[in-house]
Amino acid sequence: MKIGNVDLGERPVLLAPMEDVTDIGFRLLCRQMGAAMVYSEFVAAEALVRMVNKSLKKLEVCEEERPVAIQIYGREPEDVAEAARIVVAEAAPDVLDLNFGCPVKRVAGKGAGAGMLQNVPKLLAITRAVVEAVGDRVPVTVKTRLGWDCEHLIITELAEQLQDQGISALTIHGRTRSQMYTGQADWTLIGEVKANPRIHIPIIGNGDITTAEQAREAFERYGVDAVMVGRATFGRPWIFREIQEELRGDGKCKTENGELAIDNGQLTSGAGLHAEPMTVDWKLDVLKQQVLQSVARLDERRGIWHVRRHLAASPLFKGIPDFRQTRIKMLRADTIDELFEVMEYTRTLLHVITS
Repeated sequence: MKIGNVDLGERPVLLAPMEDVTDIGFRLLCRQMGAAMVYSEFVAAEALVRMVNKSLKKLEVCEEERPVAIQIYGREPEDVAEAARIVVAEAAPDVLDLNFGCPVKRVAGKGAGAGMLQNVPKLLAITRAVVEAVGDRVPVTVKTRLGWDCEHLIITELAEQLQDQGISALTIHGRTRSQMYTGQADWTLIGEVKANPRIHIPIIGNGDITTAEQAREAFERYGVDAVMVGRATFGRPWIFREIQEELRGDGKCKTENGELAIDNGQLTSGAGLHAEPMTVDWKLDVLKQQVLQSVARLDERRGIWHVRRHLAASPLFKGIPDFRQTRIKMLRADTIDELFEVMEYTRTLLHVITS
């Protein structure tokens, strides 16, 4: 599958853009685990135009994580187009993505993100303005939802309209804005968009992909060109390797053989770890490397705080009897030594339940 000139290979699996999650370190880790392309946290167009430092920091990209997409959102065509120019100049992303899908109140409630689904003419105007501003230098893509609510499922018509504005790919999350993240994602409309003979751009499906089997079904049943995985990556970056092995059907990961290591705060590759079986020891070591990367990028206190949501959500620890108190100790740890001591204790618990 190609987005513009960016070749992502056959049946690629992508890391979804997620606020406070898909920072540079986590993106690189997911790339090393087999993600075909990774997306930044979304960046507010107005903040970029004002050159707000926190937003500019989100544009940091390292060569090892490419191909990488930077995602922006906004309410006015001029602001979003100017922000797109800044992104291309500062980060030179492989793909520039427009967020018309974020459902949270502070974004959608102000008319941006999924809020644009209530103002399709302006949504299209923003898309057209960005394509005209940077489309000759970088592929412009869109991520959106089925519609504002179940009474306004507009995605089949909207997909054609967006394609007419010149976008290079479309990602569809199988929920409406009113659903937020509740209920089940509806992939039938995603499949309808893909089956539309007028649609010639790649269609990327998103929503409730939590297992390798679900990813395979998304490709086979709905015919999507790519699958995007979001919340299922929390505490489980190896899901990309699991999906690749399922799609290949030979039990072998297509990623480069490489061991995770830290070099000046960045995850790098070496020999060994990716070639190893995905045992509980291997998975725990991956999580420890994620902690080290987060600490190296920030500092000990903030780095540990930043990675806590991954540790809390990791399925690795499910099934350990009476784990609540151990989990609390893990989430209250303030230093690497304290945290790793608890994590090593979980290793012994995991060995007991898997032996």
